[in-house]
Amino acid sequence: MIRVRVVESLRIPQIRRNSTNPSFRGPMQLPRLPVPDLSKTLSRYLTSLEPFLLEDEKRGGTPYESSYLLRQRWAQEFEAGIGQLLQDRLLALDRASPHNWLDDNFWINKAYHEWRAPLLINSNWWLAFHDDNMIPESALSGESSNNRAGITFWQIRRSAWMVHRILDFKGRLDKQELHPETTRTGIWLRNSISQMFNIARIPKRFCDIFSAPPHPSSLPSLNLLLMVHNWCYTIPVYHPPNPPTSLPQLMKPHEIETRIRAVVVDVEQRLSNGETSVPIGTLSADGRDQWAENLEYLLSLHETNRNSHQAMLTSLMGLSLEHTTYTIAPTLSPSLAPKGISQQALDAHLHTIRANSINVGNRFFDKPFTLIVDPSTHAGATGEHSPCDALVPSIVAEYGIVESVDLAAFEGNFDITNKKDSRNWTRLDWIADEKIWKECAAAEERAKYIIKDSDDSVFWFENYGTDWIKSVARLAPDAYIQMVLQLAWYKTRGEFTATYETVLTRMFKHGRTETLRTLTRDGRDWVLTMVDPQTSLSARYTALRRAIQTHTRLTKEAATGRGIDRHLLGLKLMLRPQDGEVAALFDDELFNRSQQWKLSTSGLSAGHLFRGTGFGATHHDGYGINYLAAPSMIKFGIESKWSNPLTSTQSLKIAIAESLHEMMLVCSSPEVTYFHATSHL
Repeated sequence: MIRVRVVESLRIPQIRRNSTNPSFRGPMQLPRLPVPDLSKTLSRYLTSLEPFLLEDEKRGGTPYESSYLLRQRWAQEFEAGIGQLLQDRLLALDRASPHNWLDDNFWINKAYHEWRAPLLINSNWWLAFHDDNMIPESALSGESSNNRAGITFWQIRRSAWMVHRILDFKGRLDKQELHPETTRTGIWLRNSISQMFNIARIPKRFCDIFSAPPHPSSLPSLNLLLMVHNWCYTIPVYHPPNPPTSLPQLMKPHEIETRIRAVVVDVEQRLSNGETSVPIGTLSADGRDQWAENLEYLLSLHETNRNSHQAMLTSLMGLSLEHTTYTIAPTLSPSLAPKGISQQALDAHLHTIRANSINVGNRFFDKPFTLIVDPSTHAGATGEHSPCDALVPSIVAEYGIVESVDLAAFEGNFDITNKKDSRNWTRLDWIADEKIWKECAAAEERAKYIIKDSDDSVFWFENYGTDWIKSVARLAPDAYIQMVLQLAWYKTRGEFTATYETVLTRMFKHGRTETLRTLTRDGRDWVLTMVDPQTSLSARYTALRRAIQTHTRLTKEAATGRGIDRHLLGLKLMLRPQDGEVAALFDDELFNRSQQWKLSTSGLSAGHLFRGTGFGATHHDGYGINYLAAPSMIKFGIESKWSNPLTSTQSLKIAIAESLHEMMLVCSSPEVTYFHATSHL
């Protein structure tokens, strides 16, 4: 899985303007993602193996020196032989690629679309929003819905407001009123956000594909996908171009609200009539090959199914209205909840957005961005990960919720029947036979097992945040948090593991991500000083500084196109085993073990507007950890599997808290304070 890490203040390759006139303020041209130097990649790869070799020796394996020399010999043979041929092929591929060698050719497939596991929890990300302070307390505590559908007044209003805000952001970006293409951020953000809307992932046997986006002014492109009680609808959220040569006009919040209410009225009527929805969302939560087979069968059954699926693919984004507020029973576990919010309420909110056993069928997992709102107006977003990295939808979501509901935007009565544009909503019905109903039931059971096995929680650490780390500890916050996770893992497992942190390569044209291998020799040395009672505080701080300096260097290398894992992947894919080509470097068991990311991590943003975030662990005996580092606090979203005896989200939360406190004592000790006071002399 691909996670997100932002790097801002880095020395980057020169960006050229698309003109020979230096004063021209037109679009910038980002540099191409380079094919890294083969020799340097192999050197950095060997360095990354050092902590594994040291651990193997410590546990009675082959001595470090002989193991390292063997890998060094394989690397030298690779560079002098087959490796250079593979590098030449990669360079030729890059020359033939419009944007870059990685994204144009195999990244989406290898990182995402060839993966056959269900998107539910395994791949899709989730964000839980803070409540809107303009919404009455009675609504936040769960006011009566007064309708059969269980949908509340403020639930609809907040939904309409967020949809309007998000599409307003999209429109301003499209018109370059925000982040114009004269800036590096503008190029990256506009290209990335364009991948979020009007498309979806389509399941295919062995490898999925993206749907083709509709024309920006076509009627299908102006619709929102709305799901209630597992039924699918589209509602228009733009007025069609009038005249046809003009741009579509985003509807006002009260217009969107009126259309959502009309759908809820239709759902009430269907429930009164005893109708049952075909839970297409549940089928989309299944394994990709199973979903591909079921979708192919569905599309062959009836033209209605083909039309409904096409409408879901081309819709702008999703909105799922839940008809229940999910709750979690209190436990006897030690509370690590933030002040004023119970841990159960926090996790229940997170599970509503992630998916729980009640609402699994009420969202379309193939869409890149779906808003979810429950009757208590608790809201969030989830989405399919492959079109863009999680930072992108989080930026969109923050714009959508940074302003509270504006009551003035909903004043007055809006009678849709008085408008020329009287198309209120469209049902996306599905025709199913006995085979499909059986498949729906089986898919639901499989989805419920995945959900039940997901040990997912949020931990708010409120003792300090990035301000203290920078001003007192005088260390880089992201690297500091990564060391926290290394120590916490070791505390719970007594060993080290390959650790994944994603770094964005957004300074390059169509750049996506690179791996930062957090487990380093310096990081391992520092963790061992922390668990050795004989090591002094000053020695621990010295080791910590060295580990963080190493981590910071690796971050810069990854962000500037000098990482190793994407390059190694490209080289391996250039190998032609059908022609008898082999490489001892790739056949080494340590080559694979060093990429088994049992600790999969990413930092997102300060997260002031998010209660929590999350993504699934990539290994059954590992963790998926997303963290939000703010000036005075750090939030951790942690996911693991209940069924694995080696993992426990609660135990890791406790270990993280202990590690943060221990590191604070190290960094604020008198010896370290004296060191800082005299270091400038």
